[in-house]
Amino acid sequence: MTTPNANGTNSAGGDNAADEKLMLAQDGAAPTTPSVEFKQTNSGSGSCSPPCRLVFALMGFFCFFNLYALRVDLSVALVSMVNITYNKELEAEQSLLSNATVRTDELVCEFGDPNVTAVAEHKDGPFKWDTKQQGIVLGSFFYGYIFTQLPGGLLAERFGGKLVLLVGIAWTALLTLLTPIIAEVGDFAGIITLRILEGFGSGVAFPAMHVMLSSWAPPLERGRMATFVYAGAQIGTVVAMPVSGVLCHYVSWQSVFYIFGTLGMVWSVMWIFLVYDKPSKHPRISVEERQYIESSQGPLQSKQGAKMKIPWLKMAKSPAVYALMMGNFAHNWGNFFLLTVSPQFLRYILKFNIQSSGAVAGAPYLTMWFGMLLGGTITDFIISRRLMTVTYVRKLFVIVGLGGPAVCIVATGYVNCATALAVVFLVTCGLLLGLSWGGWGVNHLDIAPPFAGTLFGITNCISTIPGFVAPAIVGALTFRNQTRQAWRSAFYITGAVHIFGTMVFLIFGTGIRQKWSIPETKEDAETALPLKLETNEEEKAGKRKSANEANSN
Repeated sequence: MTTPNANGTNSAGGDNAADEKLMLAQDGAAPTTPSVEFKQTNSGSGSCSPPCRLVFALMGFFCFFNLYALRVDLSVALVSMVNITYNKELEAEQSLLSNATVRTDELVCEFGDPNVTAVAEHKDGPFKWDTKQQGIVLGSFFYGYIFTQLPGGLLAERFGGKLVLLVGIAWTALLTLLTPIIAEVGDFAGIITLRILEGFGSGVAFPAMHVMLSSWAPPLERGRMATFVYAGAQIGTVVAMPVSGVLCHYVSWQSVFYIFGTLGMVWSVMWIFLVYDKPSKHPRISVEERQYIESSQGPLQSKQGAKMKIPWLKMAKSPAVYALMMGNFAHNWGNFFLLTVSPQFLRYILKFNIQSSGAVAGAPYLTMWFGMLLGGTITDFIISRRLMTVTYVRKLFVIVGLGGPAVCIVATGYVNCATALAVVFLVTCGLLLGLSWGGWGVNHLDIAPPFAGTLFGITNCISTIPGFVAPAIVGALTFRNQTRQAWRSAFYITGAVHIFGTMVFLIFGTGIRQKWSIPETKEDAETALPLKLETNEEEKAGKRKSANEANSN
């Protein structure tokens, strides 16, 4: 059986030295593009058609589609669950007791929709939860979510990402199906407990998927595959929000949880039969595809990754890790700002009606999805054509993907009543945030493939903090102060976080695989380190050759 080696030629059994060189070439210059034909050859009980890594990517996409649908369904259903009349009466009583009024700014748009307060008659829900309690319900998910980020990566590296993702999504889907019953029986305390438990299940998804991507994604497809998989989150958000509204209006709020919970369970069953932890464990993968994936990653990844001890101290001292952490943190700040805060700005300052503000607030997630796919495709193209080193590519996309949204967010505060311009800025912000995944998002796989899950768990754990902090800061700035100036302060803070994250990544970020992620046994060290040095020398030689040719011309 002939297989493609690192140089795109066929050799019997593959060229191990060339394969290792290809994998390690990511550190400086981009590796040479290998050619591979998806010729189906029986292996085990059959062959996988389409290619098994495409099946994995599609199932991964729907994994995050379901994950985010299960997360945001409550945000819409909650409107139908609460007793709005009770809240209005409570607010009126508090206003009379405190003799307080909400400040208005003379710059706030006055023209708005004349029917902005004349919303359709709404049927009261059964739960008498005030606005503070509703905020606690919505935020309780993250109390569980933040605690399973690191364990999710560790468990996936030990037991396999397939099992961890299966348990996490199936658990979340099951609890979603039980939401109407738990809410009726346990009321406020019951729904809080349930949402925390859902957060526990969902928290393992990103780090566990990173573990699987480190085994399934060839270096030259890494950007496209990772961004395609994670783009499912944005599409899940875009689809779930309007669908939940339709279900609440025409069926019932309970139907939202039954529909999306059922979809999550269906996905879980399909995941069991269609996806496997590694190419080597897949019974239907063709010999060509398996050898292509494993040889492009190199034996250090395929043989040693699961056996290596996690170098916690070296990881904690690595500047590249902190660069990743700040990139992820800045992205999530903007992400949560768009998700939880921007609808309020549209509603109270620009005077969009409730239906329009929800639709516009969801639009950035559609462009974010497109940006993720576009970013992955462009980064892979640049790297495969050796137009830039991996390091330069990652930093370029962080500059565009985090620095750009900083400008858009701040500019939104100065649109006055130009609502169309505000929408353009918000939609552009979503697009650029999606592009940033081609920078920091894939970088975990660059610097430490064997520990990609653990590393993503660490950075995403810290990056969950904006889910609590960003809405709290905006709430404090705009409490009884819905003014344009207050919102500008919120926009400035968000922009500053993005700029700071960009600067940290530019200074400390890298596309080079870190030494602490390479096996340190004597045998592997003798294999890995000379190849690493050889790769760097080849890159330097290539640069000298290019310079000489330029001078000769």
